[in-house]
Amino acid sequence: MRTGLTTAALLLIPTAAFAHAGGGEAHGFVDGFGHPLGGLDHILAMVTVGIFAWQLGGRALWLVPATFVLAMAAGGALGMAGVPIPFVELGIAASVIVLGSIVAFARKAPVAIAVGMVGLFAIFHGHAHGTEMPLDAASGAYAAGFMLATALLHVAGIAIGFAIGRIAYGRAAYQLGGALVALVGVAILTRII
Repeated sequence: MRTGLTTAALLLIPTAAFAHAGGGEAHGFVDGFGHPLGGLDHILAMVTVGIFAWQLGGRALWLVPATFVLAMAAGGALGMAGVPIPFVELGIAASVIVLGSIVAFARKAPVAIAVGMVGLFAIFHGHAHGTEMPLDAASGAYAAGFMLATALLHVAGIAIGFAIGRIAYGRAAYQLGGALVALVGVAILTRII
């Protein structure tokens, strides 16, 4: 009898108290931070932006990644607001192909062109982040998360660019690495991976 009453009482207790809603600032930040790290296309593009900035040197070292992060935030805001942008996935795949090719060929673009190009690609990446934001996530925290993850991927790319530049066959390493990134971009574009 006592076991039956205890079981009935436990079944009647509301389970809402045990729920982990997961919403709010922390949830939004963690989801936002994880989004760029969850896709090979995003990782490759963002690390390659850092390598490209390293190859350009000078003020491009900070200006190219900063432009990417800011333009990505604008694209994210458009995605969160539900404003459609055509060909987002195509733009993301193209960014991997183009950035990989630029690194492979060590193209020294003027800073204004480099900033404009990465800014355009960043809008596509940001829009993807914004449209894929969980419904229960806080938008500001989510955006801060994907912006920080992106900045860290850029820093990783700059560090890789520095390391490649210090080895004896740095030029060949840039060519090989950039070519591999571009080939993965083609595979993403053709949906092989």
